Amino acid sequence: MRSARALLLAAALAAGAMAAAGAQELPPAAPEAAPEPTPLPPTADADARKAELDAVTQDIQLTAARQAALKAEIDALDKDRTTLNQSLIDGGREVQKLEGDIDAAEARLSAVLDQEDKLRDSLAARRGVLAEVLAALQRMGHRPPPALLVRPEDALASIHSAILLGAVVPELRTAAEALATDLKQLVAVREAKEKERDNLRANATALAEGRARINLLIAERQSQRDASAAALDAEQKRAGVLADQATSLRDLIARMEAENATAKAAADAAKAAELARTETGDKPAQSLGDAGRLTPKVAFANTKGLLPMPANGTEIKAFGDPDGLGGTTQGISLSTREGAQVSSPSDGWVVYSGPFRSYGQLLIINAGDGYHVLLAGMERIDVQLGQFVLAGEPVAVMASERLASVGAVNVGVTQPVLYIEFRKDGASIDPAPWWAASNVEKVGG
Repeated sequence: MRSARALLLAAALAAGAMAAAGAQELPPAAPEAAPEPTPLPPTADADARKAELDAVTQDIQLTAARQAALKAEIDALDKDRTTLNQSLIDGGREVQKLEGDIDAAEARLSAVLDQEDKLRDSLAARRGVLAEVLAALQRMGHRPPPALLVRPEDALASIHSAILLGAVVPELRTAAEALATDLKQLVAVREAKEKERDNLRANATALAEGRARINLLIAERQSQRDASAAALDAEQKRAGVLADQATSLRDLIARMEAENATAKAAADAAKAAELARTETGDKPAQSLGDAGRLTPKVAFANTKGLLPMPANGTEIKAFGDPDGLGGTTQGISLSTREGAQVSSPSDGWVVYSGPFRSYGQLLIINAGDGYHVLLAGMERIDVQLGQFVLAGEPVAVMASERLASVGAVNVGVTQPVLYIEFRKDGASIDPAPWWAASNVEKVGG
């Protein structure tokens, strides 16, 4: 009986505390430019939770004044190749860092939201006897224990009440302390949630600015291209014809470098650079060179441990994994953010840029020394046939959903997927030894 009364009294205190906490749980008003998404019920599924996280950043747009300021910043740059290249590489590095920060913030925010749901469930579970407890407290208020000195016959009743309260209070204190702990945790969780949302919005705004800056730099770089638009258009059409005729990636590379004038010129430039390095005795280096280089300063074979990963993402297929068709994968597949930036992993010349079979938008870079780098699955490619690109230079953008599938990989993945493949003399090789530092999360890792 005593335990039951203690539980009733604890539940009553819980109900009162929860009512007070209810007012505290209302989130502070958000700025008009970034409205607060409506909190989800505890039963929301994974898709609804993802929608809540996306709502924090989806409406981030730069003001006209900020866009004009960015354009003025680009216009003020010294327009030589080195400055533009360095600005692109620096901007690309910053954008990829922000994309990684946003991924991490979204993961933390998701964990905080899950913790909040559990605490709310725990507190809500204590409302089951609320009506009975409130009624009991109301009766106790109408019939308080008798005063000891009013009448002698009331002494026994007062002693009984004191004994009862003495037994109940320790249990009541324990229950109240547990409740107070939960309430403090709930307040802390809500504060953490607001902090993560603020950080997420700030990073999203910075990411929008970074992407706008890169687009302006790319437009400036493209305007300085020597090749005429008409000639380039003709070469692109020729590349499309060769792609339709090719039966495999190896065949496509061979046809492009033999029959397409621009791609052939790029391949010849790669061979000339290889010859020049051979004459100067190329050795392993700690860096790839300055941003003004017009050819690779380090042989591809000597860049192991130096190349940047082309995008932030989660590795869902590694080199040599089963491909679902009875074979093994010849590259790696990364599940990326929507609209993620893709950078060139190495120096080299663009020998193909466009759609190819199930690969979607395909970019092939001749890195010299018989090596080629293939990137596939992008929505937009920002470099042209014959163009020399630097390691870390932005070259493409991912879509908002998966556009292509290499073999039978990535089943069930709806996010955009970037496929990366390294080739040596036409044969696929494991790219793992070339990455500078793994910024790729593995599924389940």
